[in-house]
Amino acid sequence: MKTNSNTYTIIYAAWLVIIVAFLLAFVSMALKSKQDANVALDKKKQILASLNIRDLSNEQATEAYAKTIKADQILDANGNVADEGQPAGENAGFKLNSADYKAGKYALFVCDVDGATKYVIPVYGMGLWGAIAGYVALDDDRQTVYGVYFNHDSETAGLGAEIKDNRAWQEKFQGKKLFAEGNDDVALAVMKKVDNPASQVEAVTGATLTSDGVSNMLKDCLSKYQNFLKNGNE
Repeated sequence: MKTNSNTYTIIYAAWLVIIVAFLLAFVSMALKSKQDANVALDKKKQILASLNIRDLSNEQATEAYAKTIKADQILDANGNVADEGQPAGENAGFKLNSADYKAGKYALFVCDVDGATKYVIPVYGMGLWGAIAGYVALDDDRQTVYGVYFNHDSETAGLGAEIKDNRAWQEKFQGKKLFAEGNDDVALAVMKKVDNPASQVEAVTGATLTSDGVSNMLKDCLSKYQNFLKNGNE
């Protein structure tokens, strides 16, 4: 076959594409277990961050998660435990994602922090430019925020990205109440103007739409756990 013919060029290019695709697939498969482990470790760090356990090395985070997480439960739409999970769990609630949440399966992490029971709830929403998510940790009364951690895909650095990068802003949620007295609706919110300091946090300066996204996320997701949360006061 003539090397300067069109047929040769097409065949050569086709084989080159096949070889490169094979190599990429092989590398992806070879690294998948390591990638999955890194994703799981990052998730553990985020859960711990909501419990105000931060700045850990990978080894420290693994140890802290094993020590702190007593169960990764799955709740149904009625707030009942559908799967008890297990200590340092990674196979029940830990595996759930936003798609499972939409399907009516809700993860709940039962934790022990210095001998006190805490509950961690995952939350999912939309910011200005993409998905946002996070974890809300509650005291054992299921009404008081112990800590939060928020993450994002593509918010603007210095503005919307502050929901992740600004620890001082996240700390403002500590001690806030999920519900206003005498009201069953979720009151925890992010507001440009705070009218109810017991349940509201001031919005990130210059990031109104992202702050609104966090507020909507909290209301939408926490309301799904309302039966579980209200049962804590019975």
